Amino acid sequence: MLATPSGIPACPNADRQHRLAAQLADMVPGAATIRVSLTDPQRRWPHPHATIKDAAGKTIELGRTTATVAARWILRTWPQVDWTQPHTFHLADATLTTGAPTTAGRGR
Repeated sequence: MLATPSGIPACPNADRQHRLAAQLADMVPGAATIRVSLTDPQRRWPHPHATIKDAAGKTIELGRTTATVAARWILRTWPQVDWTQPHTFHLADATLTTGAPTTAGRGR
């Protein structure tokens, strides 16, 4: 990654996470959280899988390709995370948490 004259990376990770949240919000209108795991119920082997919910906690149905792309983008943004357990990406504040998604108090 390129650095500015001050030695600070030109694209800090926090900025990258917020850009990802904006891109995913454009790709999936109404999405509030995206739960990502490597256990796709349709596959026997590890495969990126995403479940997308709106602010009310209702699942937004997407095509398999769109859900897989969203999951891969999130996986690549946080390569250091232990992906053996599911994580939830909150679009409102561009944060990643472990465990079940919570939608109370979160919205766009």
